Formats: sequence, structure tokens, C-alpha cells
Amino acid sequence: MTTASPAAPPVTWAQADARRIRRQFLAEPADAPPAEVAAAMLGAHAQVLSAAELSVALRRTEGTRADVRAALGQDRTLIKTYGPRGTVHLLPAADLPMWTGALSAIPAVAGPQPPHVRMTPEQTEEVLAAVADALTGAELTVDELTDAIVERTGPWAGDRVMDAFQEKWPRWRQITHLAAHRGVLCFGRDRGRKVTYTHPGVRPAGPRALGELVERYLRAYGPAEPRHFAKWLAAPPGWAAGLFASLAEAGRIEEVSFEGAAAWVAAGDTAFPEERPAPGVRLLPYFDAFAIASQPRERLFPGRARERALAGGQAGNFLVLLLDGTVAGVWHQRRSGKRITVTVEPLRPLGAPRLRELAAQADRLAAVLEGRAELTVGPVAVGPHA
Repeated sequence: MTTASPAAPPVTWAQADARRIRRQFLAEPADAPPAEVAAAMLGAHAQVLSAAELSVALRRTEGTRADVRAALGQDRTLIKTYGPRGTVHLLPAADLPMWTGALSAIPAVAGPQPPHVRMTPEQTEEVLAAVADALTGAELTVDELTDAIVERTGPWAGDRVMDAFQEKWPRWRQITHLAAHRGVLCFGRDRGRKVTYTHPGVRPAGPRALGELVERYLRAYGPAEPRHFAKWLAAPPGWAAGLFASLAEAGRIEEVSFEGAAAWVAAGDTAFPEERPAPGVRLLPYFDAFAIASQPRERLFPGRARERALAGGQAGNFLVLLLDGTVAGVWHQRRSGKRITVTVEPLRPLGAPRLRELAAQADRLAAVLEGRAELTVGPVAVGPHA
């Protein structure tokens, strides 16, 4: 953490949090299509696809999860692919050149695989070329893609040497996320219970893509320090610091004083609200972008929230109750036919106005899920998502 320059404009946590809430459509839902909402979030984390559907749909004034599914499966305005941290995200198709250009520019770090499992740089490029060729104009299951890669490279790419979920995966799969970042792979339409991959048909943007991603990140989650950006991307902190320095020199970002420390916003984006927006009660699903990307995390998860709603310091593993812009509880849902039982465990008592807001949120949640809500306020016994 670096002390801010005396000339840097001061920004408080409350101001930053209020602006993030507004720009995330958590203060007022957006009358906007799913892709526009996902763009404002900088992608919806979709390791649990139903959670991504909720993240996007709850930020819209109306509609259900079916609208998000249509944007993904029919309109293709949303693309399911590997995004920040190498995890599955829903990203706007229109932004995919920027995303692939930026993600492919992040320095490679050694993966967790032991030496005998890893691929050489030459083998990696060979597999990437095979993936691009095999997926162009096709939708292939993992097994079909494996066969196509082996046919183009050799049996070594299909050797089942990767430990994964109590089985062995073929060697090439260790670079699945890299193939997505290079713009040659994304998810296709499900074939029954099997996922497929296809070529997204985009060309990664040029050198300015990385700077554009930083600017978008700072507009959504700024002020932020380079280490926050690095954590969000799972990138080397030193590299992120150098990137921010170069963008500052180019006049694309500028320094502010955030709670007394030096932080950054996009150039010219220094206006912050003086008051928190209302209403202040929101239910966020697993791995919601706001809960994961907002920093410093100890301010978003204050006091007991850090112990109750974080899993070893990691955000996203609990469904969280947001109250006036900070995490103030956890919740859980259980479905039985059309009935959706929503159990909310606040970390402090809620008065009647807050309970009415909570009931409205539960009703909106149920509407998104095409059911009807049954709200209970009490302990949540379910542990964190793995």
C-alpha cells in the first residue's frame, strides 16, 4: 500500500461503495438487455451457471433467467467462456475481442501440474493451433475435441495424466483456459448433459486491449490499487504495478487518495456520490461479481461478516445479504416445485422497513427463477460452496 500524493483527490469507502453499487445496477435495476448488464459487471462468474443467471437477471428491471439463457443459447449476445482467473464467465459477445486481447497479454505463470504432465511452449502452440482448426465451424464434446487434437498433434496430447475429480484428464486440457484467452475456444450449446466447445469467431484486439480492461475495471470497481486488479485477474502483482505505471504515464488513469492510500481511477472519472443510494437490501448469489471484485475486502465484509460470509478469506462461496452496500448476512434457497424457500440469516436485527425490502427481494428472486417465494428469517445451516 502506497501513501497518496497530497494533491490526489480524497475518496472515502462510502463514496466508492455507493458509486460501485450504482454502476453495478444494484441501486436501481437496469432497463437493459442481459449483455449490457454483464458488461457493467465485467462478466458474470459462471462456474455455477444458475448463479450467473441470477447475478445478471436480478440487476434487470424485469424478466427471468430465461432471458439470460436466450442471450446465451439463442441470440449469442452472451458467450460462456474462460474469463478472469481462468474461471468460467458469461461475457458480452461484443466485448470478446477486448477480453481475449487483454487476457492473452497476461504473463504466463507455471501451472500446478508436475513436470511430467506439463507441455513445452512448442507443444502448447501446437495444441492451440489444433483446437482452432478443430473447432472452426463445429461444436465438439470434450471427447470429440480430444480425438481431433490427437489426430492433429499426436497421442502425447491425449495422454491421460492430469489428476482431476478422481479421474485422469488428457494432457491438453491443462491449457483449456489459455485456448479461450487466445480466442480459439468458448462453450457451445449443450448436447444433452454434455457440454460442447466451439470457436468464438473473433480476433483478439491489439495492444490497447489491456489498457481498456484496466479502465473498465476502474470504472466498475475503482478506486483500486494494482494489487486489487492483479488479484481479480489472478495475475502477477509486480506486472500489474508496472501496467498501472505505464497507463498513468500515458494519461489513461489517474491517482486519487482512497482512505488515505494511493489508488487509481480511469482518467477524468473522479466524480463520486456524497450519499449511499437506497433501497439498501439486496440478495447476491454465489460468486457475484460485486462481492468478488470490490476491494478492500475487509470493508465490504466488516466485523462478523468476515467470519460468517467468507470461506478462508475467499469471497463468493456464500450467498450474501447486502445491506447499505456492505455484507450483513448470508442466505440460502431451496426449491420444491414452484415454491422457493428463501432463508436469510442477518448478522444484526432488521426493522420492519428492512424486512419489507427483504420480502420484496425474495419475491423478485422467485420471479427470476419462475417460482413463488416463501421467506424465512433465521439461521442458515448450509456451509460454503466448494
